[in-house]
Amino acid sequence: MAGDERERAEAKREPVQAERELADAQRAHWQSTYSAHPGMYGEEPSAPAVHAASVFRSAGARELLELGAGHGRDALYFAHEGFTVRATDFSATGLQQLRGAALARGTAERVTTAVHDVRDPLPLPDASVDAVFAHMLLCMALSTEEIRALVAEVARVLRPGGTFVYTVRHTGDAHYAAGTAHGDDIHEHGGFAVHFFPRALVDALAEGWSLDEVHPFEEGDLPRRLWRVTQTLPS
Repeated sequence: MAGDERERAEAKREPVQAERELADAQRAHWQSTYSAHPGMYGEEPSAPAVHAASVFRSAGARELLELGAGHGRDALYFAHEGFTVRATDFSATGLQQLRGAALARGTAERVTTAVHDVRDPLPLPDASVDAVFAHMLLCMALSTEEIRALVAEVARVLRPGGTFVYTVRHTGDAHYAAGTAHGDDIHEHGGFAVHFFPRALVDALAEGWSLDEVHPFEEGDLPRRLWRVTQTLPS
């Protein structure tokens, strides 16, 4: 019996260890990528950020949290539009580039940064921000369990009536089921691991929220196929 229990414990540990190893590899990959290609996504904001700024403004939001801000093209746009932005990313290199750009643009007083891994609780008090934005952060190398926990954290830090806009690549994307499979709809292609979302996951993450929009769009040369999701906490 003792041997059987050890085998069951080992079987449970193996997926967790694999998830940690993948997460560590992705963190190192993003660090080296930002170092080799400063400002790799350019200075112009993403189309989802431009849309989100309009949504947030209409909702009366002033204080925003951006998850996975990278080198900051969207955080800088939000600051330029008059929002106060808390930008997080697990790449210290990316955030260093963001801070330098904010200083150069004269918006540093409206941007703060924090190195943070979204597998951990968000470093903010309850009900402390008006809106949260995440462009392709939820579809990084996160397990479904980790994504659910992250969305619960977003709900915790949002004020009542707060808005969450996020984008994810989905299972209709050309890279879905291509490259190296890591399980749980996670596939690695060109060194980047992506969790491709089925529609059922979007609906599950909106439980307890108002699901305002699931908008399909394309981005990049492949093109990447994504959903832009807008959901609101009850007031």
